[in-house]
Amino acid sequence: MSADQMDSYFKDWKEREAIAEQMIPLIGKLYRDHGVVTSVYGRNLVNGSVIDILKAHRFARQILENELSVRDSFPILQAMSKLELASARVDVGKLTVRYQAQGMGMSVDDFVRQELSKINTGREPLLREPRDVVLYGFGRIGRLLARILIEQSGAGDKLRLRAAVVRKGGDDDLIKRASLLRRDSVHGHFRGTIQIDAAQNAIIANGNTIRIIYSDAPEKVDYTQYGIEDAILIDNTGKWRDRGGLSRHLKAKGVAKVVLTAPGKGDLPNVVYGVNSELISEDEQIFTAASCTTNAIVPVLKAVSDGFGIVNGHVETCHSYTNDQNLIDNYHSGNRRGRSAPLNMVITETGAAKAVAKAIPELAGKLTGNAIRVPTPNVSLAILNLTLETETSVQQLNRYLRDASLDSPLQNQIDYTNSPEVVSSDFVGSTYAGVVDSLATIVNANRCVLYVWYDNEYGYSCQVVRMVEQLAGLEFPSYPR
Repeated sequence: MSADQMDSYFKDWKEREAIAEQMIPLIGKLYRDHGVVTSVYGRNLVNGSVIDILKAHRFARQILENELSVRDSFPILQAMSKLELASARVDVGKLTVRYQAQGMGMSVDDFVRQELSKINTGREPLLREPRDVVLYGFGRIGRLLARILIEQSGAGDKLRLRAAVVRKGGDDDLIKRASLLRRDSVHGHFRGTIQIDAAQNAIIANGNTIRIIYSDAPEKVDYTQYGIEDAILIDNTGKWRDRGGLSRHLKAKGVAKVVLTAPGKGDLPNVVYGVNSELISEDEQIFTAASCTTNAIVPVLKAVSDGFGIVNGHVETCHSYTNDQNLIDNYHSGNRRGRSAPLNMVITETGAAKAVAKAIPELAGKLTGNAIRVPTPNVSLAILNLTLETETSVQQLNRYLRDASLDSPLQNQIDYTNSPEVVSSDFVGSTYAGVVDSLATIVNANRCVLYVWYDNEYGYSCQVVRMVEQLAGLEFPSYPR
């Protein structure tokens, strides 16, 4: 490689870096002032760095077979900033590609104004007032929910995290809770600033005041004394899983709805957001968000069932160990789970296969399932071994799933990768319910094996937040259509 070629690569990088720097204030202004969430082929740009923006554009090469340049998307973003947009989700990458294909001599400003005409109506809040959210429990899922809700607080007119309920651990409880929110061994440092208000017994995270309330029973808390009204409470303790137990939250003043971050029992609606979201109704007060594995496999199974039909199948999940297991060998009420989690693969059960039928009734009785807990702290892998109703090929099945990840009702649940080098740690922080590893797909006539990665902590938490948004009446229109 000549010196001129090396110089040209570096010059090109610096030019794109400078453009990305100019994009950041436009992305921020659209989000804070208009409630517009921008992305590039599903990769969120809000609160992103220069590198995040450039990587999001580079991701598009998986779909477009060449890299989408910020040189092309920046004028689209500039044109958007000139409009008086209402709250929405706008995929700048898709809008850029559509302009390149369909612009037909139109100016960028005219094209963007035409494409976004239905939301060029001025800033209008989606809610009359912010909806209060309370976390009951502040463990792995609770703290990730807090991070997501804080990051998405925007102008403060949507979901507003008001409190977390825990059992007091000691005199330094507040300090330790704040420290655990600030630093995470898997997900890294909190993106922002965290302070403590000892007088209010509160954590101040990016300006959001989160009261830490101590209680040993749901019905003992009076949330109204903290100014919390009509709240959506997210129970991430898993202690109560039936209607009777979870109804105890509704006896507390200030709580209107309850969401359980685990599979529910009895007649509770188990929601896999994006697949059976119609179960979210005003008439019901208690909902469950199923399990992380159920959320990972159901969207892919739904897509495959709709496209090819499923005769039967088996689901095996290689699941990262959880806090339920022991670090070293010790007594455990469950079979095998007493053995050291960081040192062993542990065969255990999963209810995910049976839970599929609650979200996709046509698959009732067609699937079996099992799980192997493996010595990794996060990110799991579901292996779907399916017999289809119709024959297909690797290319046809992968193309179908890629399209589902890009432009379908399941595009926020299903992601897609075609890299030959990805491993589990590459999916830490994935916002999707599951990621199809296309290069691992196996097809033999009407038999197929699909490999689906999922961040069983963060991706699942994102699904829970999407569910809470719908409960609160937050429905963002998505563009381009």
